[in-house]
Amino acid sequence: MLDITPKHDYLVGIDSDGCAFDTMELKHKECFIPNHINYWELQGVSKYAREVSEFVNLYSRSRGVNRFPGMVEVLRWLQKRPEVKARGVTIEIPKSLTDWIQRETKLGNPALEKEVERTGDPALRHTLDWSKAINESVAAMVRGVPPFPFVLESIQKLREQADVIVVSATPQEALVREWDEHDLTQYVEAICGQEIGTKQESLAAAAKYPPAHTLMIGDAPGDHRAAVANNALFFPINPGAEEASWKRFYDEGIDHFFSGTFAGEYQQQLLAEFDSYLPEQPPWQTDG
Repeated sequence: MLDITPKHDYLVGIDSDGCAFDTMELKHKECFIPNHINYWELQGVSKYAREVSEFVNLYSRSRGVNRFPGMVEVLRWLQKRPEVKARGVTIEIPKSLTDWIQRETKLGNPALEKEVERTGDPALRHTLDWSKAINESVAAMVRGVPPFPFVLESIQKLREQADVIVVSATPQEALVREWDEHDLTQYVEAICGQEIGTKQESLAAAAKYPPAHTLMIGDAPGDHRAAVANNALFFPINPGAEEASWKRFYDEGIDHFFSGTFAGEYQQQLLAEFDSYLPEQPPWQTDG
């Protein structure tokens, strides 16, 4: 559990990429996907690799997934695509990687480095090289991306009665750099990236607060699942309608939360709208 001493009676967790900051498209399209293609030998099917990766990480219900299971999901979709098979490209998914994902909760480079040192597994070592290359690309590319309108205003309003933490699957170093760049770190009690644990584990700090006094703000179904697992409320930032979502949160969501009228009809209305934004099935046809 996150080691936090409550200063208020309320706790609010906020996801970062694609939720507080408009960085999802930039990171995945300019940093993640080129490294996917390069390190996983997808040059011969780059068009489809890009399409699948965008679906998995941006435009489906797996949006916001941790990079390691996300990469496995991309490879699995590619294995099913007839266009990939027709080009004679074999998509390999290392068993050592899927096994590590199954047993490790802190899915980040530090944990993977320890596993590589322990096993010497070449596939895991290659995965670590890929992950480090992504971080280098992000560090070189991602800058000058401000938070969405009404993020700062909302956090300032929340802090009057709530402890605010960042709950994200992004590497810790990138999170701290981005929140520092825009002078937002001063407003939060903790920044919890992938090395701290899963979103569910980081939000477990809700146990220290009264019932119905914890809220998760996120842009992906995984954020909602983390909230449900910790008996927390959830306010969705709808992908593609982030500005309107944050304005709605500032104008009415915060008041519902603090007044005890968030659960029930208001929460269900938000979830119904959110559910309409992200499909389960891809736009292409597969044979399996």
